[in-house]
Amino acid sequence: MTTILNGLSGMPVALHGFIVGYEPIRESISLHGGSDHRYLLEPVTAAAVEYQDGWVLLDAGFNVPVIRDPRLRGETFNYDSYTAVVPPGDPLAEAVERAGLDWGDLRGCAISHAHVDHTGGIRLTGEAPVVVQRREWQWVVDGAGFPEVVLPSDLLEASERVVLLDGDAPLAPGLTAIDTAGHTPGHQSFRVELPSGTVVVLACDAADLRVNIDTRTPCGSADASEGFALAQRSIDRLADLAAAGEDVWPGHDPAWGPWVTAIETGLVTVR
Repeated sequence: MTTILNGLSGMPVALHGFIVGYEPIRESISLHGGSDHRYLLEPVTAAAVEYQDGWVLLDAGFNVPVIRDPRLRGETFNYDSYTAVVPPGDPLAEAVERAGLDWGDLRGCAISHAHVDHTGGIRLTGEAPVVVQRREWQWVVDGAGFPEVVLPSDLLEASERVVLLDGDAPLAPGLTAIDTAGHTPGHQSFRVELPSGTVVVLACDAADLRVNIDTRTPCGSADASEGFALAQRSIDRLADLAAAGEDVWPGHDPAWGPWVTAIETGLVTVR
């Protein structure tokens, strides 16, 4: 099978999950029909798929230098009193180090979608390919529907190494991008096959919370006129994978077991 990313042989040996920040989010944003008055302190997550001869980064957290600069932070993170909460240091770089991975072995970075809590670490990825859906890339190039929650430069400054997908695609052996549009026009999730036989599906923001999957209820935030219809299709797709026995991880659930482990220990690893 032809894959998008080169330099990786064999199947994944491990999936490492990272917590790279937090954000207070109204329940109604994460759950369609949820409360406008209840706020959740949601983890911002990323992951690395490790192979014998390299690794792939899935999502990349916040742009830490922008957050650390008072002027840039005020200009960028200004949506509806939105607050990006980032631990001291550079949490993505430190999580990669904890996982025992070397940036020199990075073979690619796949971004679920262009919101600011997923694109900021692209700056750390050197010359590695950056994989996004074509519809997402065009959305960013055209100005994005909600510019307050997109930092276009995160992606645009990597434009020479962006690789565009059209729907489902094999990224590397045992690693597949899944079309889960709706939250944004080109949102994608990721399916990882592990040596134990476990298949982990990283829903990313197609399902912020496990309740999205369990009740087949999409997130409350969708872009474009057809966004909610696409989001419903995507949550149904993820729920079907869960019903088939695959381990679907919600993207921002503070009570989801693997993310609790990562919060408490700095890393969660599944083999």
